[in-house]
Amino acid sequence: MKYQRIISHSNRGMGLEDDINITNSYYIDKDIAVIYKKPTPVKVTKVEYNCSKIRDGFYECPSTTDYNGIYKGKYIDFEAKEVNKMSSFPLKNIHKHQIEHLNKIIKHGGISFIIVRFCDINSTYLLFTSKLMEFINNNDRKSIPLEYFKEYGYLIKESYIPRINYLKIIDDIYFKEVLWKIIKWRWESLIEYLEE
Repeated sequence: MKYQRIISHSNRGMGLEDDINITNSYYIDKDIAVIYKKPTPVKVTKVEYNCSKIRDGFYECPSTTDYNGIYKGKYIDFEAKEVNKMSSFPLKNIHKHQIEHLNKIIKHGGISFIIVRFCDINSTYLLFTSKLMEFINNNDRKSIPLEYFKEYGYLIKESYIPRINYLKIIDDIYFKEVLWKIIKWRWESLIEYLEE
């Protein structure tokens, strides 16, 4: 499969989404992960059949997040956002039901996060839901400052292929942490066994 980014007037502002879709195609083609963009549930109410155009419709229900899939046996779910402000990410850009959904993923053993691209400085960050919730619960601000992403998030380095390798962060942070917990648990179990 060919991985290229097509820029036209019809899809301006979709840079992050395009990059993630290209990255996800790469992950699928190389059998690394299976992660897809979720379709938005729309109910079509008016169609012009002679020219095959949808003329009217509405959202059936609020969509949850943008992407979901599976990686190394773990369910992954995340939201992707672009902002033009270089200093902060407005919390109004992510809806309450999306935050609740991301929390439910964690509660049931999955991995959830947001990916935010600050267009003015061309920097893309991954922020795990736990840190997103920590900010929301401990601040009255209506936006998350860029400094918070720099301190608690993870800069996703752009490359040619994959375009934005966010799974590297999942490997480096999530799976290494889980591995160390397993090693610690087994070590403690061994010590308990030897002390008996």
